[in-house]
Amino acid sequence: MSELEPYYLPLGDACGGSGTGRFHATFSTTGPWFADAQHVGPPSALLVRALERCAPSRPDGPQLQLSRITVEVLGPVPAGEIEVQAGVERSGRTIEMLGAEMTAGGRAVLRARAWRLAATDTATAAVGEAAPLPPPSEGTPRPARPDGWLPGFMDTLEWRWLRGWLAEPGPGTAWARQRVPLVDGEKPSPLQRLAVVADSANGAAARLDIREWLFVNTELTLHLHRPPVGEWIGLDAATVVGPSGLGTVSALLFDEHGHTGQAAQNLTVRRR
Repeated sequence: MSELEPYYLPLGDACGGSGTGRFHATFSTTGPWFADAQHVGPPSALLVRALERCAPSRPDGPQLQLSRITVEVLGPVPAGEIEVQAGVERSGRTIEMLGAEMTAGGRAVLRARAWRLAATDTATAAVGEAAPLPPPSEGTPRPARPDGWLPGFMDTLEWRWLRGWLAEPGPGTAWARQRVPLVDGEKPSPLQRLAVVADSANGAAARLDIREWLFVNTELTLHLHRPPVGEWIGLDAATVVGPSGLGTVSALLFDEHGHTGQAAQNLTVRRR
């Protein structure tokens, strides 16, 4: 898969360390639904990158960590040139709210908000994690995408399936790892990797045939009880489709050390 490009190429002002600026979204970002629109995984991760790089409003305060991130999808996210901005919206010593936005052609296409909370030592009180998944080595390699799924983003992930598959209706449990960088010349952070994979929960747990139905998420919400580590991200996902065109997806998220958080998506469902 060496011919695959990074998801994003920085353009001029995006070469600094702030995480903001202009980028070129490559073919590697395009999703399985529409050939000219990005899968929401890579742009969500690019917003996470910008949020991670937001300087704390009080540098003398305790270390802060991202705890909850919600990405609102305001419309199709086109491939090509996009711009990212981010900043602190609610400052504080131990709790901050951050915001980030992606625009394309002068139009906002994604908005994110995140809570950043103080890191404290609660190791002796930690409780309630789900049991770890079997390791990626025990998963089954499957094709990157079934018939009817468009090329691009789906080819950039390496999958190891523990239950189900993209073409099999029902819940799905799998490990996934990026084959390409998020931004050219950079090693993605574990949280960026988690955002890329988490938005595939509705595909991993699809109950409907993508060739006959659209089931597109309008948002992605991540809740973390600890920061993820490593390259492999696991998800254990399930979908509910209601009777009036609405659906929900919920997924437990894992790294190779165990349970790290959960994801949720709201779906709009209709026939093609």
